[in-house]
Amino acid sequence: MTTPTPPSAFPDVEALVVDILEADPALSTALVTVQPPEDFDGTAAAVLVNRRGGAWVGERHVDQPLIELEVYGPTKQAAHVLANSARRALMAAAGNRYGTNLITEVEEQDGPRWLPDYLYRAANRYVTVLTVYLDVY
Repeated sequence: MTTPTPPSAFPDVEALVVDILEADPALSTALVTVQPPEDFDGTAAAVLVNRRGGAWVGERHVDQPLIELEVYGPTKQAAHVLANSARRALMAAAGNRYGTNLITEVEEQDGPRWLPDYLYRAANRYVTVLTVYLDVY
């Protein structure tokens, strides 16, 4: 059996996750982005979305990106609440179609866990990693 060739360009899963999170009312007061603004110091409510690898499953035509959510808040408690809201919103995306792509499952791999941030010393940060199973057509 031959493995189908992956698409020449995968969907921008980071942009897709940003759209999903921005649409959730519980995240309406947070900055949701892949790249923080120049003046970001880690103390504002924010969710940074990054693809951290993953795998292409050719015979199923599925992209399985690992999505890392770095969640910041003005306090540790606020960051924790926001982290749980972000993971809940992404996990709720399972079963939904976005354009020609279908998220079939979202599975938590790690987190949310408290992690010091060495770039933003005053930051309150939680990190979680989820696998998003995305049918690509």
